[in-house]
Order: sequence, then C-alpha cells, then structure tokens
Amino acid sequence: MAAPVIGLKRFERYVLEEILPPLVGALVVVIVLLVLAALEDAIAPLLAKGANPLLVARLLALNVPEAVSRALPIGLMFATLQGLSRLAADSEIKAALSAGIPASQLFRPVLVLAAGVTVLSFVVAETLVPRAKVQAQTVQREIVFDNPRVIGLGEPGKDSLVLRDALNRAISVGSVAAGGELRDLRIVTMQIGQPPREVITARTGRLKPGSNILELENGQRITYQDARPVTVLTFEKGTLPVQDVQASFEDNGGQLKPIYLPLPDLLARTQTYRAQNIRASAEFTALHLKFAQPLAALALAFFAVSLAVYTFRSGLNVGLVWALLLSFAYYATWSVFRVMGENGAVPPLLAAYAPDLIAVFAGLALLRMAGRR
Repeated sequence: MAAPVIGLKRFERYVLEEILPPLVGALVVVIVLLVLAALEDAIAPLLAKGANPLLVARLLALNVPEAVSRALPIGLMFATLQGLSRLAADSEIKAALSAGIPASQLFRPVLVLAAGVTVLSFVVAETLVPRAKVQAQTVQREIVFDNPRVIGLGEPGKDSLVLRDALNRAISVGSVAAGGELRDLRIVTMQIGQPPREVITARTGRLKPGSNILELENGQRITYQDARPVTVLTFEKGTLPVQDVQASFEDNGGQLKPIYLPLPDLLARTQTYRAQNIRASAEFTALHLKFAQPLAALALAFFAVSLAVYTFRSGLNVGLVWALLLSFAYYATWSVFRVMGENGAVPPLLAAYAPDLIAVFAGLALLRMAGRR
C-alpha cells in the first residue's frame, strides 16, 4: 500500500509544480492590468496637468494591494488551466491514470492550493487594502494641493472637489485659486442613516499644508435637528479644526467605498442600516463580497480542474486564448453583478455569490459530461 501513496504524493507535487510558475506570471500580468484599469482615467490627465510624478507613482503603488486581492483567484484559474492543459497535451495525465491514479486526485492539490489562495486574498483585503486606500486618499490630497489644476478645478463643466476628514465631514470645494485659496466651500457634518447635523458655507477658505485648521471667510453656519434648522449664524472670519483631510478622484464624495472598509466597521454600519430599515445596497453588497471574492479562488479552481478533466476525456485542448477568454469572462461577470448589487438591481447576496456559483455549477456540468465519455 505504500507505493501507491508515495506515487500519489509525487503526482500531486508534480501537478503543483506545473501550476505555480504560471500562477506567478499570471499574477504579475493581472495586477498590472488591474492597476492600470483602475487609474487609466487619472494617470494621463494628472501627468499632463503637471502633477508630481513621484506622487503619481505612490498613488499607483497604493493600488497594488487591491489588485493583488482581486488577481489571486483569477490568476489561479488561469495557471490551473495552463498547467493541466500542458499535462494533458503531453499525455502525462493519461500516464498517471494508467498507473492507477484516479482523475479525481487532480482536484486535491489544486483545491488545497486554492484554499491557501482564499485565505491570502482575504487577509490582504482586510489588512493591506483598507490602509492603502486611506493612504491613497492622503496622496491624492497632496497631489491636489501641490498643483490644484491637476483635476481641472474651476474649469467649465468640471465637478467640484469633495474632501472628507476623520470627523465624517464632507468638505465641498467649488474651485481652487492660485496660491491654494479655496472658493465656494460647503462643509456638511454627516450622520449615518440620518440627515446632516450641521452645514457651514463660506465664500473663501484656506488649508495650509501641514495644518489642521481650515480658515474661513464670509460664511454661514446652520445646525439642524430632525432635518429642521435650529440655529443660523453668519460670520466674516472663522476657523474650523479638521483631522486627516482626504481627497478622492473617484465619484464617491471623498469617502471610502464600503468594500474598502474593515470588516468590523462594515458590519457595524450594516447593522445600523438594518435596524433603521434602510436599504443600503452598496454596503450590503460589499459585506457579502468580503467573503465571496476570496472564495472565488476555490470556485474557479474547481471549474478549472473540471474543465481539464472534460477536455482530457473529450480529446480537446484548452490553449492560452481560451484561458484568457475564460479569465476575462469571470472578471466581466463579477463586475456586472457587483454593479447591479450596488445599484439595487439584484439582491446583495446574489450579486456577491452569483459569479462563484456559476463557476461551480459549470464545473459540475463539465464533470457530468466527462463521466458520460
């Protein structure tokens, strides 16, 4: 009984040795593509308008953790398809079956590797990504105040800039004049699931680099209770302490998207919304994606091995082109369901797990067809 066990372990190690090298290569390619795709609308305009290249490079680097988390499941599927296709093309899978190793044993090493990838993807998403996104907003603020024209503030047809600080205040800036003067400011103190508590408007203001004081001129302060104004105060000059002012080039009001929040924070927010019966599709979709996105590694690995077994039994061959097309198909499906979930078009649970379930059911169908051959 010892010889088959030893042979089985050797076979499993051999399968992993075929998958790991293309996995590394696939990760590098997918990470680069995801980073460039995320910033394709920002890099060229930033550099063209005179943004500091070092700050832009830092912004690129801070998007790598998110790209790693997303690339791990896709890269694993691509590598598995490539590695097992090579074994099938060289008749090595046939030789293994002839030696008494069942085809089902192809699954064990790949799924063990997929479990490790799942854990790694979750850890990266929960530890590195939130911190990187906060730092990215800080870098974006540095880019804005280093050279205000980089995002076209004050130009016709351009949206105003929205900053956000650690006290959950949204600071809308209509334009930035030469010398860093802020114009047409609107500071709104937000409350989760409730109307704003306070709104401050000012004609001009200034936030000096390295300072945590926003100097305001010619403004008005209105406080609210139950969405009704309680006090109205006008002023010629005033100061407003702020903390960790952030900026964002994305259309999210300077606030981190729910998917980038740490899991405890996102859980607390969704519990508040659930208690108040608020339909927050973006937050609930993000909560499910926290788990569905890492689990995609297991789903895609299962599909890849199932496809390899089917192609071997049918005499077909999955080449590079098919591996690329299938990887793109999954990413497109994931993106479509995520957007539909965030917009409330489909339930958050379905939006998060549908791509994984499609991969699993497709794998089961392939195994069933392979069993008939």
